[in-house]
Amino acid sequence: MKKEKIVLKLLNILAKKLNITINYGDYKHNRLIFRGICNQLPPTEFDDDFYDLQDKLLSIERIEKGIVDVNNLLYKNNIAHFNGDITALKAGAIVNAANDEYLGCFVPCHNCIDNIIMSCAGFQMRNELSDIKRQNDYDKQIVKVTRGYNLPCKYVFHIAGPIIYDNVSDKQKIDLKNCYLYCLDKAKEMGLRNIVFCCISTGEYNFPNKLACEIAVRTVIDWLKENEYCLNVVFDTFKNVDKELYNERLSKKN
Repeated sequence: MKKEKIVLKLLNILAKKLNITINYGDYKHNRLIFRGICNQLPPTEFDDDFYDLQDKLLSIERIEKGIVDVNNLLYKNNIAHFNGDITALKAGAIVNAANDEYLGCFVPCHNCIDNIIMSCAGFQMRNELSDIKRQNDYDKQIVKVTRGYNLPCKYVFHIAGPIIYDNVSDKQKIDLKNCYLYCLDKAKEMGLRNIVFCCISTGEYNFPNKLACEIAVRTVIDWLKENEYCLNVVFDTFKNVDKELYNERLSKKN
């Protein structure tokens, strides 16, 4: 079944379930409408037909986009840099810069990394995060771990970094450092062999890019030295400013 027909079927399911009227158009329009509706929905249970169609659509898009196996990247002292779409990476875990609600971004078609990861993974991820939220030890789970679903990675680590409104405080620097440490420790605890970090807090949360890069790289280098555990770490960048910062920082000696 072609993706154009799949999207129409998905929109028909949503229109019936939510009792809404949808203004249909061409494929690009319909695809954005589908994403936007799903972005706004609270955790919701759907019939198997919905998930089957959604998974087929996301599988087609995943293949069209292409998959990059992080095992094939060039590592130096267990660290690699990849510039591109984090949702294309086949890895043990990728890190999502989540918000404090840990349910994904609810702004329709917003281009924050939280929204993009959730949209590419499928609606099952929001439902799993909702299930995690109901667990008795929820507050102790600093890193919320979900399956990757329709992403090529096995797991997604969701963690909320510090929000910067003015100058960066010493506490916020420590908070950002801890985001990396918690994820590294969780990867070790789960026996993973690689993990991919996005640039935590540098997008909507306004952490200065250069300072965030220094904290991230320094923290990872120190953790790898202190832990007798073979873990490959990938820094994923998407914006040119971050690409240049990580290229420059990783080219230096420790």
